[in-house]
Order: sequence, then C-alpha cells, then structure tokens
Amino acid sequence: MSLEGTFIIFMKFIIPLYLLAFVIYAIRAFRGPTIPDIILAIDCMSFDIAAFMAILAVYFKSVFLISGAITLALWAYLLDIYIAKYLVSREVGA
Repeated sequence: MSLEGTFIIFMKFIIPLYLLAFVIYAIRAFRGPTIPDIILAIDCMSFDIAAFMAILAVYFKSVFLISGAITLALWAYLLDIYIAKYLVSREVGA
C-alpha cells in the first residue's frame, strides 16, 4: 500500500473525530457557564484546526498551510495569556 493510500485511510477515521470534537467544543463555547469554559473551548478549537492544517500541509506538501497553522497556534496561545492576565488582575495593560 502506498503512502497516499495509507493517508486516505487514516483521514477517513480522523476527519469524523475532528468534526465531532469541533461540534462538542462549539457547544461548550456557546453554552459555557463560565468564561474559563468558553476560553478553553475556543482554545481547543484553535489547536485542533491548527493540527488539522499541519496534517493537510504534510499531505499537500504546502508551506503556506504550515505557516497558517503556526500563526493560528500562536494566536490561541496569545489569547490564553491575554485572558489569564485579565482574569488575574481585571485589567490588561503593560
């Protein structure tokens, strides 16, 4: 079996799992009772999308998808730091 065939079989199992996780995270983001629940759900969605983009970048051999995945992961990390600082001190500043 070729590498592409193995990848297609692998993706048949991974895509439904990513979609299920994304739906669960979206429900938690819309119905989350507290701000940390909402932030965690958005954070998980961002990192799942970044990981999926990285997998697709390897398959398509695209540098642009990798740079987008890295940018998205860094944005999610920056969001975590921003919200954590706001929740601790109730103000965001230098």
